[in-house]
Amino acid sequence: MAIRYILLAFFLYTDTGIFARVASFGINYGQVANNLPQPEKVLELLSTLKITKTRIYDTNPQILKAFANSNVEIIVTIENQILNQLNDPQQALQWVNTNIKPYLPDTKITGIQVGNEVFTELDTTLIQYLVPAVINIYNALVQLGLNTNIHVSTPSSLEVLEESYPPSAGSFRSEISEIMKEFLNFLSKTKSPFWVNAYPYFAYKNDPNQISLDYVLFNPNQGMVDPNTNLHYDNMLYAMVDAVTFAIAKLGFNGIEVRVSETGWPSKGDSDEIGASLKNAEIYNKNLLRRQMKNEGTPLNPRMRLESYLFALFNENMKNGPTSERNYGLFEPDESMTYNVGLSSFAKSSNPSTSISLTSSATRTKKLRLTRFQIHGATKSVEDEET
Repeated sequence: MAIRYILLAFFLYTDTGIFARVASFGINYGQVANNLPQPEKVLELLSTLKITKTRIYDTNPQILKAFANSNVEIIVTIENQILNQLNDPQQALQWVNTNIKPYLPDTKITGIQVGNEVFTELDTTLIQYLVPAVINIYNALVQLGLNTNIHVSTPSSLEVLEESYPPSAGSFRSEISEIMKEFLNFLSKTKSPFWVNAYPYFAYKNDPNQISLDYVLFNPNQGMVDPNTNLHYDNMLYAMVDAVTFAIAKLGFNGIEVRVSETGWPSKGDSDEIGASLKNAEIYNKNLLRRQMKNEGTPLNPRMRLESYLFALFNENMKNGPTSERNYGLFEPDESMTYNVGLSSFAKSSNPSTSISLTSSATRTKKLRLTRFQIHGATKSVEDEET
């Protein structure tokens, strides 16, 4: 095993050097599987890859302990099903005392995601608990003197948008606008980011005849120009992010950074999952990482590097849903590469393609849902993911 990691490190520096030169991206460490390596082995893998940011979807004590005294920053998640308990400030304080404080400062916990895609959760009763839970968790951190290096937020799906094309038309759905204002007010006051799960793959899968594959894969293409801003977009991900930024501004808030909590491309899918392939996964993720290497921003915010989290570290065999759900991982559970990112001499797999993905899930499987995404003037029903 030690020899394998030495070889991997060698190729990282001498072949593509992708990971060694990208300090701005993270990768999600999902756990919906029964065959994953122990957290200590996962840390060794991340360290070899020079990945210093990861996200988990719970507060797994084994992971938090294993990652102590490492240089890996971790964003943890509060599960949706306990949000109602956190309406009580004392319960929130107890949660922080139990799940965060014991691991600091040895483990670098840099963020707490309060729930996941709560604004568009199928259980609509959860939304009433979101903002109070966010505020109570933050106040608990303040009370314990732990808020300096830990941001509090929540990731949203693109389904929060009523309009998204062109990006300058971005606006939030009217039925969540009041609660969204409360949440954005919190982010503005605490200087915390707005996280969005964004998957161009679903837009392409839904209508491959209308949407350019090159546009969603970051390949050279003519792109599109926003008629209201004259900004040119050569890929869909950046258009998605800027649509969210415009929506935030329309509710009266400026200066809130939008980050990508999930994006990626599946390496395998069912017969009706058009576009899910090793080749496309390789192209999308490799092109995205090249943008990350340049510290690139979106057309609306070109000087602000877009922070993105790949989905996901491992293929997870216990996820429900179509085949694609179990095939977003960069690695197989045995730590061999699912596909080759320029490290073919290291990978045990014989797959000739490349891939990397941009975020994951950890304790719950994803549910497919329909979200509205407008591209080139037509409203598309796009399958989005919810953890």
